[in-house]
Amino acid sequence: MNGRLIAAICVAGLVAGAAGGAWWWKVRADRLPAGVTMTNGRVEVERYDVATKLPGRVKSIRVKEGDLVEAGSVVAEMDVADLMAQRASARATVARAAQGIVKAQTDVVSAEANLALAEVQLHRSADLLDKAVSPQALLDQRKAQRDVAAAAVGAAKAEVADAEAAKEVAEAQLAQIQANLDDMVLKAPVTGRVEYRLADPGAVLGAGGKVATLLDLGDVTMTVFLPTRLVGRVRLGAPARIVLDAAPTWVIPAAVSFVASEAQFTPKAVETSDERDKLMYRVKVRVDPAVLAAWRDYVKSGLTGNTFFLTDPDAAWPASLEPKLPKPGEVPQ
Repeated sequence: MNGRLIAAICVAGLVAGAAGGAWWWKVRADRLPAGVTMTNGRVEVERYDVATKLPGRVKSIRVKEGDLVEAGSVVAEMDVADLMAQRASARATVARAAQGIVKAQTDVVSAEANLALAEVQLHRSADLLDKAVSPQALLDQRKAQRDVAAAAVGAAKAEVADAEAAKEVAEAQLAQIQANLDDMVLKAPVTGRVEYRLADPGAVLGAGGKVATLLDLGDVTMTVFLPTRLVGRVRLGAPARIVLDAAPTWVIPAAVSFVASEAQFTPKAVETSDERDKLMYRVKVRVDPAVLAAWRDYVKSGLTGNTFFLTDPDAAWPASLEPKLPKPGEVPQ
């Protein structure tokens, strides 16, 4: 009986607290000056997946859930034994292609020497023919030899071009293998906090397999919904204020970053001061990255709160909605 009584008292206390909180916010909303409106929403943090481009086995994971990682830092490494063997083979192919170029260039030199000799012999035969010392048949033979030598030079130069092309192909294959090796080191695309660790060392993943999910602590928004009669008064870039349920004494400066171009029906999870409006527009307000950088340890996705807008160009923020951020070391209250 005592346990049931205590449980009943706790439930009653929670209900009373929730009701008191709702009443407090209703009173605050009712006291807002004209031209200032309030609606509630939920904090959203941009998520990034750290995934492998190629299939393979996870060699190591360097992060844990909750860790803060900097952009470009290593999150995980995949096993690269197969790629290392492929790279060694590709390097040997490049070296062989380079030797092929040297040999082809040597063949060109040899062919050009033979052509020069054939030219000398042709001129000598022509001189002897003019002096009636050598027959016409010998001159014709020298011309044929000269033509063969010239063709050999052209073929040797073509071999050089072919060898150079083969080397370029081998180098391209080596570069591709090296790029795949680099991709097997999985790095954080942004500075953020590890939300989920999705794989363990030894796991075999397919292409696109995820190892972790990061929360971008520099890209935090609150999504809210405004009725048709108010959304037209809110412009992109307009200042806004966010007050979180977890820290009701803080007033966080923000700005409107997105307004949906199409309306939708009122979401079930959203309660507004005017629940009779049938169509609502999704609006996002973005928190200043400088504020986030100073207080990123408190950034959490899913926190609920209220967002305030100026819906009248002549309206001004009341004193209670002037930006108020915690002092260094201060905890939410």
